[in-house]
Amino acid sequence: MKKVILFGLAVLLVSCEKPIMDYDEKIGHEEDANVTLRFLPDQQDGFDTRGTALADQLTRLSVAIFRQDGTKLKSINQQQDDADFGRVDVLLEPGTYRVVAVAHNSTEGSATISSTEKVTFANNKMSDTFACCASLTVEGEEPIDQELLLQRVVAMVRLTVTGTIPDEVARLKFYYTGGSSTLNPSTGYGCVQSKQTEYRPVVLDGSPVNTFELYTAPHELNDVLKLVITAQDSDNQTLNEWTMENIPITRNKITTWTGTLFSGGGGTGGGTGSGGINIALDTQWDGTISYTW
Repeated sequence: MKKVILFGLAVLLVSCEKPIMDYDEKIGHEEDANVTLRFLPDQQDGFDTRGTALADQLTRLSVAIFRQDGTKLKSINQQQDDADFGRVDVLLEPGTYRVVAVAHNSTEGSATISSTEKVTFANNKMSDTFACCASLTVEGEEPIDQELLLQRVVAMVRLTVTGTIPDEVARLKFYYTGGSSTLNPSTGYGCVQSKQTEYRPVVLDGSPVNTFELYTAPHELNDVLKLVITAQDSDNQTLNEWTMENIPITRNKITTWTGTLFSGGGGTGGGTGSGGINIALDTQWDGTISYTW
C-alpha cells in the first residue's frame, strides 16, 4: 500500500473559474472501481499512532479528483456515520490526477473544494481541520490501493475565563481577523484575509461554560490575530468589549489564554483592554513557543 502526504509539491495551478464536470457521490463507491483511496490523519494530538481511524476524531470528509487541466472530475462528501467513512472507491481512466481531501468537525456542513487551490467551509465556520493535496497516477489495468495521510492545517486559540461571569452575560462574541477561513490545500495555508465571527453561550445545558475554542487557517506557519471579545446579554446587547492584538498563532499549535475578563465585584468592568489574560502557546498539538502579552 502506498502512502502519500503532500502539500504543494509539483503544484498544478488552476483557475477557480474553469467549468467543472462535478458529481456528488456521498458514499464514494463506484461499480468496477479500479482505485481505492484511504484517508487517515497523520500522527497528531489525540491519535496514539499514525493510521488511527479518521472517525475517531473527525466527522466529515470531502474529496475531489481533478484532471491535469484543472477540471474537477469527481466530488465526494462523507459523514462519520456513513459506511466505510474515510474510504473512496472510484473508476478512473489511465492518466495523472490531483486528489484534494479535507476532513473536519464542522456542524455547519461539508467543505466545498473548488480547485486544488481553494477550499471553503459552510458559513465560513472553521473547526479542527486536516487536509492533503496529492498526485495520483493510474496506469494500465493494475488496481490501485493508496493511503493518503491528512495533516492538520489550522491553529487553535483556547480561552479560559477565570473568575465569575456576571449573570447578565448570556454569550460572548468573538470577532477575529488576521487568519483565513478559506484554505489553499496545495500549500496547507489560508489564502484570503477573513473576518471570522463566533458566538459562544456562557451557560450550556444548565452548566456554566468558561473555555472557548476558536479555529483559523494561518497564512504562513506563524501568523497573528486581532481579536475583539464582546459580552452580550440575552437581547444581544453589548455589555462590555475587549480588544487584543498581535495574538500569535501557528499551524498545528494551540494558543492558550487563562485570565479574568470581568471585575471581581461581579460587574462587567469597563473600557477596552486585556482583562488580565495571559497568552502562551500550548504544546498539546506540536512544539513549544513561549509568548508574553
